[in-house]
Amino acid sequence: MLRQVSLGTLGLTIGGILTIIGFIAYANDNATLNLVGFFYGIPLVLGGLALKANELKPVPFSQVTTPTVLALRQQQATLTQNKIRQDLTRYCYGQDVHFDRALSYLGLTSSDQELPVITSLREEDINGNYALILEFDSSVIPIDVWQQKQEKMINYFGPGVDVKITQPKEDTIELTLIADKQ
Repeated sequence: MLRQVSLGTLGLTIGGILTIIGFIAYANDNATLNLVGFFYGIPLVLGGLALKANELKPVPFSQVTTPTVLALRQQQATLTQNKIRQDLTRYCYGQDVHFDRALSYLGLTSSDQELPVITSLREEDINGNYALILEFDSSVIPIDVWQQKQEKMINYFGPGVDVKITQPKEDTIELTLIADKQ
């Protein structure tokens, strides 16, 4: 639940309320509430602004996950798949794009350090296996570079995960992480 709340918005809201209370208290000569507004409200507003400036919104699902796939996730999803899904569907701060460290480690950056951007994700049943599909806008990295890195991706995402790379349309890459039943 807390992962779905923007800390920047929360800081701005609470800080704004405390600051307004502080100004009203100042106008009414209430020193105690005045101090609350200035010592807590203004720093919260500034912190909220700083967080909003560096905020990455959660990646949306491109389609609703069916109950069948949810059951497969409970049974088969690896720790890596769950962590990726949870990280992508929460607010993040201080990153250029979601998944930036992994993309850099895998060598999926262009010469001017541009990274592919995850536009959405979805969960599917592929031949009875749970699959997490990451959909990238990859106008800077062509499909052949992605395919060259496939073996490194298989090692990176760990045991129990098979990696498939497809290009459903131009400038779009789908990275499919399939749980192996073993």
